[in-house]
This record gives sequence, C-alpha cells and structure tokens, in this order.
Amino acid sequence: MNRKYELVYVVSPDASDDQVSELHTQIEAIIQRLGGQLEKTENWGRRRLAYEIGRHKEGTYVLELINGSGELMKEIDRRLKVLDYVIRHLVVRIDEEQGVIERTRAKRTETSRRRRVARGLPPDRQPGEGQRGEPDEDRDDRFDMGAEEIR
Repeated sequence: MNRKYELVYVVSPDASDDQVSELHTQIEAIIQRLGGQLEKTENWGRRRLAYEIGRHKEGTYVLELINGSGELMKEIDRRLKVLDYVIRHLVVRIDEEQGVIERTRAKRTETSRRRRVARGLPPDRQPGEGQRGEPDEDRDDRFDMGAEEIR
C-alpha cells in the first residue's frame, strides 16, 4: 500500500554540495528500485541547528516528499543511520494528516454554507464580499469617538 511520507535529513556542514547531491541520488535510486515515487525535493541549504548535535552547530537541511510503502521507508531509514555525514533524519507519514485537514475543511465549508443560507444569503461568498463587513481602507472608525464624546 502506497502512503505519503516526508523525509527530512540534516547533513553535516563538513559535507560538500557534491556529497549532498550524491546522497539525494542514492535515496532516489532506492525509491525507484522499491517501487516508490519521489514527489518533491527541497534543499533548504545550510542553516543553524536549534541545538548543538555533537560538535555541529550548523547543517544542510533537505526535505523530500515520497510516495511508497513502509518497507521502502525502513530501507531509507536503515541507510541514513549508517551514513556518518547525516547528523539527523526524520520520516513522518503525512497522508493521515492530509485526510484530517480535508475533512475539517469540508466540514467548515458546509457549516458556513448552511449558516449563510439560514441568513438569506447565497451559500458561497460573492466577489467583493468582505469578511464581517470590512471597513473602508481610508477610514478606520474603530477608534473614532465622535465629536460629542470628546467634549
């Protein structure tokens, strides 16, 4: 069963850009060999670590979105554990979270449509319709006390 995973790994700052791209190539080869699919790769570049790991204060962050099986992710996890220049890595299954997000979004949309119809409005927002009657940009009357209240 194919699921969606996020793989984030931090490579030692001592590693060159060639080593980072080599690691990505190795991961891509594993994914293809085990029948997975690499959706997206983002190299976030060299960044400061939140806390010191060993003697490292910086690292190169890489994010990869992968569609594949649990066996694929176990193999990638095993390979990343034995590489010396990978400081940390994390694999997270994200397909469940996306399902929850979609269900919540659908529920909010349905509730909003029902409330709008109950108020006599069309179910969907119309172009130019602001949220809660947004005030004009040139006049902000939230702090306008009026001339009578000042005196």
